[in-house]
Amino acid sequence: MNSENPEPSSNNLRREVKTYVLRIGRMTAAQEKAYNELSPSWCIPFENKKLNFVDIFGNTNPIVIEIGFGMGDATAEIAQANPDINYLGIEVHRPGVGKLLNEIKKRELKNLYIIEHDALEVLEDMIGDNSINGIHIFFPDPWPKKRHHKRRMVQRPRTDLFARKLASDGYLYFVTDIIEYAEFALEELNQTVGLKNKYDGFAEPQSWRSQTKFERKGMAADRKITELYFVKQ
Repeated sequence: MNSENPEPSSNNLRREVKTYVLRIGRMTAAQEKAYNELSPSWCIPFENKKLNFVDIFGNTNPIVIEIGFGMGDATAEIAQANPDINYLGIEVHRPGVGKLLNEIKKRELKNLYIIEHDALEVLEDMIGDNSINGIHIFFPDPWPKKRHHKRRMVQRPRTDLFARKLASDGYLYFVTDIIEYAEFALEELNQTVGLKNKYDGFAEPQSWRSQTKFERKGMAADRKITELYFVKQ
């Protein structure tokens, strides 16, 4: 498979260009134990079938999807602080899945499930249009080399997919410590039909967002944390 081929249209998300590299990471004993014991209960298998959120969560609370939750610390903290919101975390890095499963058990969370799969395929195949209330994309891979920009998560036509899945007044919240990516994403989102910037440019920090591991690394390296917050009209 040639990863340098151009990306197909937005109607064909079976891409040759991936937005991630599946890095081989060793799971700790605790992560492996949590994955083996808890994934049958808290991980939703990928399939070409739209999810029924009432069946999954047992209520009609708002649904927020996080794309690429990493090790999941901030994800668990946000879910615990907002029990009246349902969260669906999507991640391909298995050690991170194991870590978040451990947090779900430790914190006794009932409002957080996981899908271990490519996020764009999950959105296309498993999420109904106009059905979710928020999308979180915190510190995604910036793919800094120009020849790799096509791998960036936040760009057109992918942003059209995000807009299509959001319900009216739903939001997309993007955070990065790479200013060039923030400027790139701002331009792409501004060109996305159906999404409107809540701010004049970059967003104010949202007080409810927990700090992530990548954020702490960025701050330690003196990189500016930049946020974008767009709402579906």
